[in-house]
Amino acid sequence: MTTEISPSAARLGLRGWLVLITLCGATFMTGLDYSIITVALPEIGRDLGFSSTSALQWVATACLLPTAALMPLFGRASDMVGRRRLFMAGVAGFAGLSLLAALAPSPGLLVAARAGQGVAAAMIGPAALALMTGAFPEGPQRTRALGVNGALLSLGFVIGTIGGGLITSGLNWRWTMLILFGIGSLVMVGAVAVVRETAGRSRTRLDVPGAVLASGGLFALVYGISTGGDDGWGSARTLTVLAAAVVLLGSFLGVEARHAAPLVPLRLLRRPTVKWGMAVGLVTFGMCGGATLLLSIYMQDVLGYSPLETGLGFLGEGVAALAGGTLAARLINARGTVTTIAAGLTVQAVGTAAMVFLPVHGGLVLLLATSAAMGFGHVLTVVAAVTTITSGLHQADQGVAGSLAQMPTFVGAIGVAGLTAIVAARAEALAPSTTEALATLGGLHAAFLAAAAVAVFGAVAGGVLLHRTGGRPVEEPDERCLATT
Repeated sequence: MTTEISPSAARLGLRGWLVLITLCGATFMTGLDYSIITVALPEIGRDLGFSSTSALQWVATACLLPTAALMPLFGRASDMVGRRRLFMAGVAGFAGLSLLAALAPSPGLLVAARAGQGVAAAMIGPAALALMTGAFPEGPQRTRALGVNGALLSLGFVIGTIGGGLITSGLNWRWTMLILFGIGSLVMVGAVAVVRETAGRSRTRLDVPGAVLASGGLFALVYGISTGGDDGWGSARTLTVLAAAVVLLGSFLGVEARHAAPLVPLRLLRRPTVKWGMAVGLVTFGMCGGATLLLSIYMQDVLGYSPLETGLGFLGEGVAALAGGTLAARLINARGTVTTIAAGLTVQAVGTAAMVFLPVHGGLVLLLATSAAMGFGHVLTVVAAVTTITSGLHQADQGVAGSLAQMPTFVGAIGVAGLTAIVAARAEALAPSTTEALATLGGLHAAFLAAAAVAVFGAVAGGVLLHRTGGRPVEEPDERCLATT
């Protein structure tokens, strides 16, 4: 059954748009950060004298790890200390540390500043999403806001790859961090001027054991996934780190089941809309993120593109992401989240599967078309999944829900690891009988097909599992007595 939504119901008004621009500006800034620095890594290595490629990679990894590890902690902290307060602290910290990174005279100081940026990003993410869900009532307005947010997050990655190439070619790598400082300063002005607190603060105490176990487990998991390809998936180091992640996260669930005020209430994880929404998010982020990385390999290692040309090669995906974010709200309001998730993952799968026809020479039109289809379907799915996860919850749980909704972004790195392993295995099998470029292309084709198959499975399974809720959240009584000021 569909519900007609009047156009006026989704209008945000001037102040609503200012709030949305401010919150989405922070999301855009953190998305831009991950891609803009990657393009600049070679110049950073030469300028600061990094000792090795593995040491240089920590410029990117040092930001990613604390963001993933601390997201649940700051999700709960936003409910305790105030979402606006935590958001502003995160934005101020991110801007200041971006300036420090731009001025860093040595590798050690740059990596330390990048780690600090990661901590600040972990503060910004759940607080921004909780402020957004609090500022816009559940329904057309919130769905529209989440659509814009999802589009800008994806656009931040694309602009980062293009901007990183332009900046490092025309200026130098330090401007990549100065731009982040400028964006952060503007977001801070907006936060002071238009963003208001959306909920009272919870008086419950912080679940310290849960925070330690969750942070340690997520750090180990993302670290193991991020370094497993270089160290070897069967190496003692990788297996030890991943085993530690399993033990720590398993212990975390045990502690949460007994704690009076858990960091992540298990009743949230038991909600069908939360657990299956997160599963859908893991599929779309894992397969789209992995395929996007493989497209970068295709453009540079097979087609011989420069870093700037590679960034421009993602224009189709960026434009399609904007279109997907714009149309997601309309589709969700008209057909519901279940249909949108199924449609989004199906389009993502079709675009990814069509990449098997990418040739060893030329093929720019096909590259732009297939990546655009994948990006369009991905953003549809992301917006629908986040809407599913954050709907029907008590306002006091929106901070935690915000952290849960964003966790697939980081844990989705397991998809990147799996797809690159397929590329390596298939390319190695083909290497004795063909050229290096064709062997690499054969590996990429195999991985694209695998990513498409997983997306199809996600579309079917996600549709079936979420169908029980009818695309709407299942209302459950709040089991805690929350005292707010």
